[in-house]
Amino acid sequence: MKIIHSTKYICIAILLAATSCAKKEAPPPNIVIIFTDDQGYADVGVYGAKGFKTPNLDAMATEGMKFTDFYVASSVCSPSRAALLTGCYPQRVGIPAVLFPEKVNAGWNPQDRRTKTGLNKDEITMAEMLKERGYATGAFGKWHLGHHKQFLPLQQGFDEYFGLPYSNDMRPGKKSTKKPYPDLPLMEGNRTHSFLEDDQSMLSTAYTEHAIDFIKRNKDNPFFVYLPHTMPHIPLYVSEKFDGHSEKGIYGDVIEEIDWSVGQINKTLKELGLEENTLVIFTCDNGPWLVFGDHGGSADPLREGKFTTFEGGQRVPCLMKWPNRIPKNSKCNEIASTLDLLPTIAGITGARLPINKIDGHDIQGLISGVEGAKSPTEAFYYYKGWDLQAVRVGKWKLHLPHAYNHVLASDSGNVHGRKKINAEIELSLFNLSKDIGETTNVAEQHPEVIKSLMEKLEEMKADLGDSEETGAGKRDCGWQTEPEPWPIKDDI
Repeated sequence: MKIIHSTKYICIAILLAATSCAKKEAPPPNIVIIFTDDQGYADVGVYGAKGFKTPNLDAMATEGMKFTDFYVASSVCSPSRAALLTGCYPQRVGIPAVLFPEKVNAGWNPQDRRTKTGLNKDEITMAEMLKERGYATGAFGKWHLGHHKQFLPLQQGFDEYFGLPYSNDMRPGKKSTKKPYPDLPLMEGNRTHSFLEDDQSMLSTAYTEHAIDFIKRNKDNPFFVYLPHTMPHIPLYVSEKFDGHSEKGIYGDVIEEIDWSVGQINKTLKELGLEENTLVIFTCDNGPWLVFGDHGGSADPLREGKFTTFEGGQRVPCLMKWPNRIPKNSKCNEIASTLDLLPTIAGITGARLPINKIDGHDIQGLISGVEGAKSPTEAFYYYKGWDLQAVRVGKWKLHLPHAYNHVLASDSGNVHGRKKINAEIELSLFNLSKDIGETTNVAEQHPEVIKSLMEKLEEMKADLGDSEETGAGKRDCGWQTEPEPWPIKDDI
């Protein structure tokens, strides 16, 4: 009898243990965001790339989801990065324009806004949000949200950092003498690892290797990898293994090396058994720098590119892969943006959203392929600096009258193979469902749509303002208030 009772209790214990295991919370998913610089809408195979191949990116589309109407919140570097990491329009967090490093021998000028500012420490970044949830966080690549210590990645929620603090063309020897840049530092943590001179060919590989090493060291913990590649921002550099690899020349070579990087990340996740519990996102910071001709990308069939609020400046390629959570070979035609990444990642990881107002929305319904899911973005706004220039609601996009630089096509084949001219657009309404290239102004035919969209614009002006008005919802950027030597040559 005792033996029977003992067996009974052992069985009960086993059942309880099994039930406990079944109820044990699954580990939160790992997050990998790969963010390129100046890569055009058409610079991925599945988006129509010509002259080079992107098999690893194309595989992400096959294994996951391709977005057709995905946006960044600015058509230039710093504001776009601020939006991705905070879920806010860059105007809300006080970074509407590109930031610059200290000028050599310029002296201390606390009013030199774009060399003394950065992302405010009071803003909650995606890294800080996930760190609170127990994630290891690493950034490997271009930062460009302030180069002084208080603005660098380790002070913004990242455990590790390796990369450039700003754009790779902000270096000595640049043609313009009005901006005498200091030596270009490659940083590790808060210190300078080395200075880059005329060769940046190792950057894409080095970023990738650091990201992979970070993943391997944190394979038993939830992790967040932010991999913002420097390329294909000019000047273009590519490693020896991809030099002369594509039909398109160095631009194609650079994209193929970035594609290799994506493949290495996904291969590592698979080898470590982490693929099914990792959300991988690929997108870029803005449209192509068209004026550089063969050294720039393509936004076809979109209008214009970088520096503009046309679709070519802010609609970008985006691919997401998460096995068993994102349907294979799926497509999303709804409006989504980098603003949505922070709240979506908060939703899928159980992280707490920032207390301060954000502008993005949780798009789990879209990425999970829920039938009939609609974009939670009621209106998407296009700013250039502090100037509110356009709004999109559904299929309709309204441009307010504004000036812009139009880049002329050229067949010269030179690096600076294109010219730009001053141009202006009148009040213009485009039906993007029929006219993705913004070619036909239908404002006169739809006065009721104009009225509705103008009301949206007025609401946004009251919140974040425009060049002539101050919005009530704007917050201050961070300010560097004391002189600090730059570049940093030792630990600080």
